[in-house]
Order: sequence, then C-alpha cells, then structure tokens
Amino acid sequence: MIGAQQVVERALAAAARSGKADETTVLVTDRADASLRWAGNTMTTNGESVSRSTTIISIVRKGERAQVGSVRSADVDPSSIDDLVAASQEAALSAPEAIDSAPPLPAVEGPDDWDAPLPGTGAAAFTSIAGELARGFKGADQLYGYARHVVETTFVATAHGLRRRYTQPTGSVEINAKRGGASAWSGVSTPDFVGVPVDSMLEQLSTRLGWASKTVELPAGRYETIMPPSTVADMMIYLAWSMDGRGAQEGRTALSAPGGTRVGEKLTDLPLTLYSDPEADGLACMPFVAVPSSSERVSIFDNGMDIDRVDWIRDGTINALAYPRAAAEEFDAPVAVPADNLVMTGGDASLADMIAGTERGLLLTTLWYIRTVDPTVLLLTGLTRDGVYLVQDGEVTAAVNNFRFNESPLELLRRATEAGISEITLPREWGDWATRAAMPSLRIPDFHMSSVSQAQ
Repeated sequence: MIGAQQVVERALAAAARSGKADETTVLVTDRADASLRWAGNTMTTNGESVSRSTTIISIVRKGERAQVGSVRSADVDPSSIDDLVAASQEAALSAPEAIDSAPPLPAVEGPDDWDAPLPGTGAAAFTSIAGELARGFKGADQLYGYARHVVETTFVATAHGLRRRYTQPTGSVEINAKRGGASAWSGVSTPDFVGVPVDSMLEQLSTRLGWASKTVELPAGRYETIMPPSTVADMMIYLAWSMDGRGAQEGRTALSAPGGTRVGEKLTDLPLTLYSDPEADGLACMPFVAVPSSSERVSIFDNGMDIDRVDWIRDGTINALAYPRAAAEEFDAPVAVPADNLVMTGGDASLADMIAGTERGLLLTTLWYIRTVDPTVLLLTGLTRDGVYLVQDGEVTAAVNNFRFNESPLELLRRATEAGISEITLPREWGDWATRAAMPSLRIPDFHMSSVSQAQ
C-alpha cells in the first residue's frame, strides 16, 4: 500500500500518458476508524480499521460543453490505478453533457504538510472517557452506548497544479440509560475526546429517568414545546440540506417563490442566524470542496475551491441559497457552498430558564426517523424517543407517551417565541452524517404532535 500522495501523482501521470481527457482531478481519502460499545454496564466490543477511497474524475471538453466521468474505488493495490484512470476516462467519453460545467480552477501550491505522515486513531482515543464510564457502570441504571472516532485525511489534486490537503477528526459519544422501563438518551460530538462531560451526561440521564417515575398519557394535539439543541439541530440540518439554489429557482422546493426564490423573506423577529463556516469555533471542518460526484449544492468541477462562511438565514431572514459556480453564473447569484457544519445563534436563556418559564408544556429530548411528507413546504414527520416530559408551573412533573409529529423547520422558525443559548450538540437522527452542529433551544407555542406513538 503506497502513500496517498503517491497515488495522486501516479494517477495524474497515467491520465497524462493516455491523453483521453482534457482535465483530471484525483481525490484520495485515507481513513482511520476506532469504535467502542457497551451494553448492560459492560464494555462489549471495540474495533479499529483503516481504509482508503480513491476517486478519479475525468473531464472531456468540447467547446463550451463538457462531459465528466467519476470512478471511485477502495482498492489499495497500486497496479489498479491505471485501470481506474482508464475507467474514468471511458465514463467521461460516454457521458451526457454536464449541466454544472465550470472552467478549471487555477493552480494552488501544495501545503507545507503535503508529504507529511498521516495521523490516525485507535482505542487509546477513548482513554479520557473510560474511567467515567466505568464509574457509571457501578450505578443502578443500565447503560448502553457507543463511542466513535474517525480521522480522515483528504488530498485533492488536478492536472492543472492544484493541491489541497486536510485532516478531519470526527468523534461522538452516545449514551442510553434505562431504569424501570424508562429510557433516556444523551449525546455529544467531539473532535478529540478532550473534555467530554461523561459525568454530567450520566447525571442528566439519571435526572430524566427520575422524572419518568411518574407517567401521564396525553392525546395527540398541539402543545407548547421546548426543543433542546439536539432536536433543533435535526430539523435545521434538514432545512440546510434543502437550501439549493437550482431547485428553488426551478420551483421544486420549499424555498421557491413565484418568479424566483424566497431569499429576502423574513421568517422570524428573533435574531436567529443560521450559517456554515469551516472556521467555526469548536466545529472546524474541511475548508475546500472535495466531492466524488455532483449534487445541486456542490459540483465536482469545484473540487479544491475554497469554502467560505455562508449565512443561510441572517437575523431571521432567508439570506442565501447554495450555488456551485455554474449555477451561480446561470442564475446570477453569489457562489455559495455549504461547509460540513451548521450553526445557529440563539439568545441568553438556559434550558433550565426556559423550563422555569413554562406554565404547561412539553420538553422533548430527541427526535427519530425523520422523513419528508411534502417537499414543497418542507413538511417533515418523525417520532419522539427516549423521553418526552410534562412541564407544569415551571417544573418537570412526569414523563408522557411518545408521539409522531408533523412539522416544517421553516414553520418552526416562523412560530418560535424564544431561543435559548446556542451550544455545540449532537443531532440524534443525523449524527452519523452531520456531526458538527451548534444550536439553541427553541420554544414552539403549538408544536404539532399528530398522533400517539408506541415507540419507546
């Protein structure tokens, strides 16, 4: 297994020898993965793995038109590189015209660490949480959970001399606690497992299980509801995934408007700004495009391009939609590409303050199995899980049954009456794909619980 940097140069050399493509882009990602599981207050399994993904993108130009072929492989045998390049070139030659064609990006010198060894990870990454978990195993609650650490180093290179490299660490800890038929969940994202608050997570879970010592059955309906950061993240991430400019311009999404888009539309008087930023504090992520295929939000023609901060919603107003370079030129819009994180500003109230200010309502903890009902209004459905609680006169008094909900993240922002402190959180539903998020709690005066659910 040769180094990722050698794969890049061999692939570019093979493409140059063939001469069948006008442009070639090579993406190589080396990945180290470590995981730890526990169940019933006992460590059960741990594992470590390493892998590589190599993508060859060939572009054939015919005047102003371009055809593109992208072939991806997990093969680490150096002898497979020539075949991978050839397959990519043949795919490009037989491909239809690419609607996202854009000119090649200029050369960028490789970073100083281009040839440096690649960092990895292993079971030792979990040393800082193992002691606190071991103490938790001695308690009365049954603990189940999963910790994972992934370190990916990505190289992007083009035949025109562009060279980019970035190492992305991604980690998470999820804990389920069970007592007497009740269940509660807590999760946190972390790049390095430094300062993961396992003790406070376990204390929080114990408190929730204590609330569940009394249960109340409630019917479906609309309830004043406090959504903690994790639940807000799950809804706002889905919104961010839906904010592509082309779909909105063509009248296919909830961000469409007659003759254009909803950019400039005021959603809320709360001073909420939803943005992505590769340099967000505690949520740093890859600062350039590196994708094996195009979507309506990103383009393989933009591989290696810088990603800047984008305010998707600014001070409560829809401010931007995602446009790769080609779509931006077509629709006369600013280029805007999402980073792999999402942040929303908030207010000054803590979650405890928001509970204390509630006369009667519900406190959610997590959402689950979120799916689209109507994309034209971004209506989503899903389930509550692992703890919905009744708040009366400023105190949590009981656990209630689970519900199926029907809500749109756009409408949640319209109807929100209070936002709490924004904090780094782990979305429960989307945590495997969108780990880096910071969100406030939100108060929704009429959250729609459409039916009672038997989910635990």
